[in-house]
Amino acid sequence: GVVPRQQVTFLSDGGDTVRDLPSMLHPSSEHILDWFDIAMRIEQLSQTARGVRDEEDAISRAEILRHLQRVKWFLWHGNVFRADDALTELIDDVDAAREAGRESGRPSQIPLKKLARALDEFGTYVDNNSDAIVNYGERYRCGERISTGFVESAVNQLLAKRFVKKQQMRWTPRGPHLLLQVRAKVLNGDLEAVFERWHPGYRGKTPITQAA
Repeated sequence: GVVPRQQVTFLSDGGDTVRDLPSMLHPSSEHILDWFDIAMRIEQLSQTARGVRDEEDAISRAEILRHLQRVKWFLWHGNVFRADDALTELIDDVDAAREAGRESGRPSQIPLKKLARALDEFGTYVDNNSDAIVNYGERYRCGERISTGFVESAVNQLLAKRFVKKQQMRWTPRGPHLLLQVRAKVLNGDLEAVFERWHPGYRGKTPITQAA
């Protein structure tokens, strides 16, 4: 039911395989990077940072977490330029801390090494999806969609739960596919109309007489 001139908004995780897909699917499309994926990536960085040891000549755990919150705040407001600056500053500080550790002869911090690699990957992720990062705070206040977290929740609770091998009654591939079709119709508000089209009069043409 989508017409060529209708504006369509696509939310995705910003992966390489889907970044250019919206423009191929619809000429009047808008691609938005899902805030859920941004927030999850920053939370993973924070979890790694919490394992960093505080040392005299190295960046502290609290400083790293504070930098990550700045990056998150800038991205929430769609300020990619400032977010990129804050992220670059954090990467430089972490690299300097690792270099100071090597010069002092201390054993390398595994969490700090993992954090440096993860920060580089996150910086590349932000740069590749900079055009799809919007002012999420403004969209949220206007009641517009910024995340597909509710879809992720449905997948985790319904599909993953029933589609794993540990379950006694594991679903066939057809089961999750049909469930997703119903879920999409419910979210779009047209499940009842579809049932009426498939089964005319399914609610009954005459009132049901209740038993005494």
